[in-house]
Amino acid sequence: MTGRLNSAQPYVLGLFRIVVGLLFTCHGARSLFGVLGGADGQGGTVAAGTWPGWYAAVIELVGGALVLLGLGTRVAAFVASGSMAYAYFKVHQPGGLFPIENGGEGAALYCWAMFLLVFTGSGALGLDRLFGRRQAASADRTAPSKAPVTA
Repeated sequence: MTGRLNSAQPYVLGLFRIVVGLLFTCHGARSLFGVLGGADGQGGTVAAGTWPGWYAAVIELVGGALVLLGLGTRVAAFVASGSMAYAYFKVHQPGGLFPIENGGEGAALYCWAMFLLVFTGSGALGLDRLFGRRQAASADRTAPSKAPVTA
């Protein structure tokens, strides 16, 4: 049983990455474009260039899309995790010590989910793996032969 679970791990990690990336992207799209309820819950958007809301929304949209696709996953997840840590400590934490008190559950969960992806990478089903295989195959074809030299 453990062997089957271990062999499924890259695929489950890939699905986790896809779901987290999609949901994170939706937050950015909501704030920037007013879709899915808008930044204010009424269909409104965050004003362009405002600190920190607009920048957070761009990180959510772009970072979430990169994580969703599994492209530059570790870097995108690192930036997204930092963004959510900032959101938690600057916006939510002053309202109470625990996320359940201050409404920061989402920020805390996204922060830790993205932080996990920094260390695990994209898992299966990501473009990182596809491009990694292509580069490795290309390097194998162009690498000079290392035949032993006899004298």
